[in-house]
Amino acid sequence: MLSGLPVYVKAAAGALPGASRLPFVSGGGGAMPELELEAEGLQADRSEVADYARVCGFRLRDELPPTFPHVLAFPLHMQLMTDGRFPFAAVGLVHIENRIDVHRPLGSGEPLDLRVRPGQVRPHPKGQAFALLTEVRAGGELVWEEESTMLRRGGGGSARDGREPSDEGPEPAFVAEWRLGGDLGRRYASVSGDRNPIHLHPLTARPFGFSRPIAHGMWTKARCLAALEPGLPAGYSASVEFRKPILLPGKVAFERAGERFRVRSDGGVHLLGRFQSR
Repeated sequence: MLSGLPVYVKAAAGALPGASRLPFVSGGGGAMPELELEAEGLQADRSEVADYARVCGFRLRDELPPTFPHVLAFPLHMQLMTDGRFPFAAVGLVHIENRIDVHRPLGSGEPLDLRVRPGQVRPHPKGQAFALLTEVRAGGELVWEEESTMLRRGGGGSARDGREPSDEGPEPAFVAEWRLGGDLGRRYASVSGDRNPIHLHPLTARPFGFSRPIAHGMWTKARCLAALEPGLPAGYSASVEFRKPILLPGKVAFERAGERFRVRSDGGVHLLGRFQSR
């Protein structure tokens, strides 16, 4: 399975002029192919889980943080998006929404079977969108699911389908202020494997239009669930919309109104989310 720098070199190849014509490079366009990847019997390393929990603010315990299966699935996501049949180059895709369904807490030592596949391409006001669909099973039981929606900018289509979290409802109240260091992207990359250059350093973020590195969207979601964790039920669905990048270093506020939550700064709303019992 590809990981680390080599996978990002392969991912970047699809963005080079003419490279997508090569059969082993993604980004050639067309319909989404029928692709499916599996990994069986994965067991999270306890020290890696502990490092992840510390970076994201989760308490250390004998259960996996609810977002950790995304880390286990991430190499499969990258392998899928760098497949030569994949219609879009992985570099330049924007993670705009994420939903996880936690059917039950996962023990830190449970062997897990993962399956990842892409959803169909659909129109989006800013381009085209598709979902990466992940299923996690333990002993044949479906225990965790994820839908990560990705955007390819350009050639906008129809309006959103309305499934993302809504602004409607009481105004969320201030809960906490989070001061984020300039090294947060590198710290999260070290525990998640997501070494997208936009998160790592000003020099690697600037070619993508950012004056400074930006926080990972999945770190932001994980940090929110860590703040909510003492009151989360055993089974729930948590959906978020990533609205605006968080520049690092930075300062943001975590706010909540019942099942709705958001991350905001003076620059606007960065994340809007909701959790619901299953």
